[in-house]
Amino acid sequence: MASNLKEVEQILMGNEDWSFIPEIMFRTLLMYLVVLVSLRVLGKRGVKQLSIFELVVIISLGSAAGDPMFYREVGMLSAIAVFIVVIIAYKTTSYFVNKSKKFEILLEGKCTCLIENGRFTIENFKKETLAQDEFFAELRQKNVSHLGQVKLAILETTGSISVFYYKENEVKYGLPILPALFADKHQEIKYKDYYSCSFCGLTKLLEPSVKAICTCCEKDKWVKSLNILRVT
Repeated sequence: MASNLKEVEQILMGNEDWSFIPEIMFRTLLMYLVVLVSLRVLGKRGVKQLSIFELVVIISLGSAAGDPMFYREVGMLSAIAVFIVVIIAYKTTSYFVNKSKKFEILLEGKCTCLIENGRFTIENFKKETLAQDEFFAELRQKNVSHLGQVKLAILETTGSISVFYYKENEVKYGLPILPALFADKHQEIKYKDYYSCSFCGLTKLLEPSVKAICTCCEKDKWVKSLNILRVT
């Protein structure tokens, strides 16, 4: 029985004794305050949409804050020193980003146009790691049901997607992005109507044919187009 209790205590406390619990609570509270102050110093953008180097800063702060909370051998001053260095490095990087456009592009990259005039910009889309399903899900969350509603869609350096819409009287036929409709692809065109290429989004009025080839990307899978207005 005594050995079982000893094993349970070992699982719960590791190599420390119960007297270390109040110290852990104090360390955690202190590091919480240090993180809070540090994020306040970083500014509002540092805690909203994060760029790549800002994400590195947050990860660094989290790593520096974690160890002192429950490792007795890690001193609090060491962690605070790490915080100071990270904040100075962040401020220095931000200075050069604001001063040099080339440095900003090198560090954060450039925004990428993914949709232009209701069609995919295929070459730009290939450069990004964003999957088509993921991109469609982002658009659906903005109440987009087909690409004919979208004039421009831009992938920002923060990873968010900015969408600019056609006016209601300018909405045209476009590729449906609703799962059930997009999955209904055809090679054979049985009757005259508007169809969209499932690969590039090219939309045109097609005549009946056994196999229609897209004049833009040379693919042969088509989806019946939509021209409904966006529900807001």
